[in-house]
Amino acid sequence: MPRVWEVPVHDSTRVRDARVAAEQAAALAELDGRRTATAALVATELATNLLKHAGGGRVLIDVVPPPELSAGAEPVPVVQIAAVDHGPGIADVPAALGDGFSTADSLGAGLGTCLRVADDFTLHSVPGRGTVALARVGAAAARPRIREAGGTAGVRAGGVNVPFGGAEYSGDAWAWVRAGDRVTLMLADGLGHGPEASRASAAAVAALREAAHVPPAEALRRLHGALTGTRGAAVAVAQVDLRAGRLRFAGIGNVGARLCEDGTWRALVSRPGIVGAHRPTTLREEETAWTADRVLILHSDGLPSRWSPSPEACRPEADPAVTAAVTVRDASSSARPVRDDTAVAVLTPTPPERS
Repeated sequence: MPRVWEVPVHDSTRVRDARVAAEQAAALAELDGRRTATAALVATELATNLLKHAGGGRVLIDVVPPPELSAGAEPVPVVQIAAVDHGPGIADVPAALGDGFSTADSLGAGLGTCLRVADDFTLHSVPGRGTVALARVGAAAARPRIREAGGTAGVRAGGVNVPFGGAEYSGDAWAWVRAGDRVTLMLADGLGHGPEASRASAAAVAALREAAHVPPAEALRRLHGALTGTRGAAVAVAQVDLRAGRLRFAGIGNVGARLCEDGTWRALVSRPGIVGAHRPTTLREEETAWTADRVLILHSDGLPSRWSPSPEACRPEADPAVTAAVTVRDASSSARPVRDDTAVAVLTPTPPERS
């Protein structure tokens, strides 16, 4: 089941909780002692930074697939640590990442330390709206190849998962897999929340690994069989054919899907039903071009029903997990709490400078 950690950080006692959560996630990801210590250090620095500079926030820790997949390589999971706040924001992000920068009479080494020791570290901040700092720590810092020998450009995926009410397990799950030139992103929302919902979404993740080579509609048919006997789930599946430059989508239930094309967001439509319980007789796939300006967001119904992406979310060059974390941050607040598990998964092209 998708174990996730949400640590509200509003006083110094919760810094230790963030560190312990990072150590537990590292154990789940089977990191060695050195990399476990790195994950714990990053979580400690980010939690401390929330208190010093933002007046508090929350740390989200999860074991996730890597942000890039290579053909023929088994993906190795990484620990993802995200600090999210609604604080004053950072006016000068490059300066904040340098050692010695501080606005709180401290040594100013926290963010610079995270940048040095994590495999990936990204800081997104808007004055007056808050900050997202996101780090990944894996067994090794080596990246997969981004452009294949035939010249095929890659894609990146990332997401965040927030359990309802601080529960240990989320009823939502996201995953992505690759088979040759086909890259498939899935988000599953187990019916309701709690352990039984989590088991349903975990079954969807396991079944996706065996359906990486088939189109989205066929993948949903296979997932339906795998989820029979569980509580069932709403599931959306998006697949990019890298060589053909095409995106195909199919969904069952109320997982939302938004695609940015030429700077404009549009919804991709799912069919009513529950995977594992009530599958539609026919499944229609949407197909469109996948180009360097596209961004795809999948989200569970933990987001408000009237939510729609902001224009600034259509940034193909942004880290997809950061886009997901910003989405969750901007769609909720202490005055507008979520009423269910919340997961957001984002798919983007690989930026040209990294191809």
